Amino acid sequence: MATALNPGIGPIWPITVETYHEMADKGILHSGDPVELLEGIIVQKPVKKPGHSFSNGASQAKIQRVLPSEWRLRTQEPITLSTSEPEPDIAVVRGKARDYRNRHPGPDETGLVMEIADTSIARDSIVKKRIYASAGIPYYWLLNLKTSSLEVYSAPRGKEYTRREVYNSQQSVDLVLDGKVAGTIRVRDLLP
Repeated sequence: MATALNPGIGPIWPITVETYHEMADKGILHSGDPVELLEGIIVQKPVKKPGHSFSNGASQAKIQRVLPSEWRLRTQEPITLSTSEPEPDIAVVRGKARDYRNRHPGPDETGLVMEIADTSIARDSIVKKRIYASAGIPYYWLLNLKTSSLEVYSAPRGKEYTRREVYNSQQSVDLVLDGKVAGTIRVRDLLP
């Protein structure tokens, strides 16, 4: 069975989010292992290049400055969805940090996810976009380091986002949470 995650490599054995958690509880998987669960498949996360790391830090700082008090910024931490537990570069979630001391946020608590893509552009622009849309996450930002642009996806329906806007390095983007503009961020400030 070839899938978008494993084209041409043969059969795979999908697992549930619950089994993934049990693997961590039993020490099969460890905190910090370079893997995440995507559509029932444990996949290795790509190695980060310096530009990715820079953009992650810059994005954290710029988003944090405009966040309303009822929202929290999480970086490279899991969010629990029905068949996946991705670790987006950035997630903006509702509530206090202590709300997530015994569980990861779910899709109803997540207002925005952001992936920073250079070597991972295919995974982020196809698989992760589909996962986030299927979960109903209102906004997905894809910072494309190859094109120096920010792709903003919104209005999820089924497995797709119905709106796509692309902002170049000279433009600014509104950060929208609960239908309100929380602040405006210059794209160039997010890029290496």
